[in-house]
Amino acid sequence: MATTENRTYETIRLDREDPLVWITFDRQPQLNAMSHQLHEELTDAMDMLEGDPKAKVVAIRGAGRAFSSGNDIDGAFDKDVRRDITTDRRMIAKNIERFLKIWDYPKPTIAAVHGYCLGAATQLCVFCDITVVADDAQIGIPSIPLGGGYITPLWVHLVGPKRAKQMSFQAGSRIDGKTAAEWGWANYSVPADQLEENVRAMALRIAKVPSDVLEVKKLSINRVMDVQGFRTIAPYGAEMDALLHESAVVQRLMDVLSEHGIKETIRRYEADDW
Repeated sequence: MATTENRTYETIRLDREDPLVWITFDRQPQLNAMSHQLHEELTDAMDMLEGDPKAKVVAIRGAGRAFSSGNDIDGAFDKDVRRDITTDRRMIAKNIERFLKIWDYPKPTIAAVHGYCLGAATQLCVFCDITVVADDAQIGIPSIPLGGGYITPLWVHLVGPKRAKQMSFQAGSRIDGKTAAEWGWANYSVPADQLEENVRAMALRIAKVPSDVLEVKKLSINRVMDVQGFRTIAPYGAEMDALLHESAVVQRLMDVLSEHGIKETIRRYEADDW
């Protein structure tokens, strides 16, 4: 549990190295899966840091063996509490709104990715300004096809439509950090043991630029992306995933997931036994 300026966090911690502040996902037994609480605490921490003049650059990383294994879906598809399509869309849209706040954040944001970075965690990285990955990081999409519009459509601006389809069409697709950098999903990759020091050094160089200048530089580049459709595309994920969640085949997978859990569902899916 981390306490920062009268705020208590249970799923993240803030590590200050002013002018750099690290937001560290810290749900290590779950490979830093992003629960509702983690989303809430991440938003709160970034809101607090936005008004802190000492924090000029914010970097996001994961504790332990992974950056993040994606959204925590444990119990999310319980048959007894399954959401209707309208509520489902609204909840998915809320997470996209959280990530858009990172896109619009007035300070530079850096994702420092090691280990696993899967599913919605890859989407969070897309919204960050800069992504640096370990050479051996594993970046990919969920191992069972429960959705289809939330993650890889936003990869298109970075890797192109054909590579986005290559990832999307194969459940459990993975690329390593070097490939992610070659494709343009990440800025570059470095050996895992050099990741944090590399990001730290870059953040300190960035912090030498006055904050007002950095804010306008970011806004100028983001506006180009927005004109190209990035902001328009982002909310589509909530609609497409909510729609797919109502399909018969995904409902069937949800039933298996609800009854047997994620590991057994993945095993059955891969064995064509579901």
